[in-house]
Amino acid sequence: MALTTRAAALLLLGVVPVVLRPAGSTVTAWALVWLVLVGLDLLLATSPSALRLTREDPALQVRLGESTSAALVVENTGRRSARGVLRDGWPPSAGSDAARHPLDVPPGERRRMSTTLTPTRRGDRRADRVTVRLLGPLGLAGRQRSVEAPGRLRVLHPFPARKHLPSRLAVLRELDGRAAVRTRGQGTEFDSLREYVDGDDVRSIDWRATARRQHLVVRTWQPEQHRRIVLVVDTGRTSAGRVGDAPRLDAAMDAALLLTALAGHAHDRVQVVAGDRTVHARVTGADRARLLHDVISALTPIDPQVVETDWGVLASEVTRSTHRSLVVLLTPLEPAAVEEGLVPVLPTLVAHHRVVVASVADPALDRMRRSRDGSEEVWGAVAAERTTALRRQAADALGRLGVDVLDAPPDELPVRLADHYLALKREGLL
Repeated sequence: MALTTRAAALLLLGVVPVVLRPAGSTVTAWALVWLVLVGLDLLLATSPSALRLTREDPALQVRLGESTSAALVVENTGRRSARGVLRDGWPPSAGSDAARHPLDVPPGERRRMSTTLTPTRRGDRRADRVTVRLLGPLGLAGRQRSVEAPGRLRVLHPFPARKHLPSRLAVLRELDGRAAVRTRGQGTEFDSLREYVDGDDVRSIDWRATARRQHLVVRTWQPEQHRRIVLVVDTGRTSAGRVGDAPRLDAAMDAALLLTALAGHAHDRVQVVAGDRTVHARVTGADRARLLHDVISALTPIDPQVVETDWGVLASEVTRSTHRSLVVLLTPLEPAAVEEGLVPVLPTLVAHHRVVVASVADPALDRMRRSRDGSEEVWGAVAAERTTALRRQAADALGRLGVDVLDAPPDELPVRLADHYLALKREGLL
């Protein structure tokens, strides 16, 4: 049973007869009248069990920062009109604008209730119970019930770095010769033979083909294709640190998605692994059309875990294949975590693969280093300078092991990583 504000107002109205006739019998009489009216209203209210609730789309998807609509269909299978309030229970991070909806469903009819959702966090958001409160004809009391109506909202990674994809694809087309502009002699994988023209590198002349055709013929080359690219996304403790309004993990995912899209267009074989002590996601795709979608779907529900990353577990995922690969480790450049967890497994990886460590830098450190306005700012600058020096030492240690290190702010890291990949492809180092 649920009482409304109208029932409370009716009870307070009893002050008038009590003032006019101050007696115990007046109070008792008014209380009985109030109870009878409330009881009668409750008796005439439609039972919530007469309502059938179904979701139009129990599994919604939306990109973070965008809005979607969660629709709930209410069917009245009873003999009385169902009037009251319906509350669709989504968690606060789902960003529901108005979860309460007025309800008025005649017998045998349906109504569609729509809730606009603008989520504020990436990941899966599940709907809680739907609560229905049906009031009697007087609006004094009603019957209330919460029922299960399963629903899930998957909030996809916003992938802000996708705006850089067209420019990097243009560079890629120049590298493999599909664009109008082509630099002769690029690449290390044989493409075709053609006639010699002024300006060609004489070292690319194919003398056997020249002897057969009785005129100069040169070989053309293209960047290697079908190379293996392994992206390892660290989801451990250090990835939970926030840079700006988002954890480092989100920026690492953004860089991984841009490189995945670029390598997929280059016809390279991409594998994405995300984990810490265990592997939470593993995506291997040769289908370029579905690769990016599969990676986004796999990474979306993953949150940082407050555990130390076991790089032995993640390195074993890389070494499952004996083919030489470009291995990109997306992990924060935290000196203690790098020295104790990552460095021991790097010699084995570097011996068989080309390894790149991509780290998300915090721009706040640079601002703290430059601040000298007061004593607190000076001490903050000292701490920031020491942190920066330790990160630089960790990067130098990785460089001595033969690892390429990229350390950049969240908005720059995806572009830096994509450009590094294109440079390696241009130089034939994959």
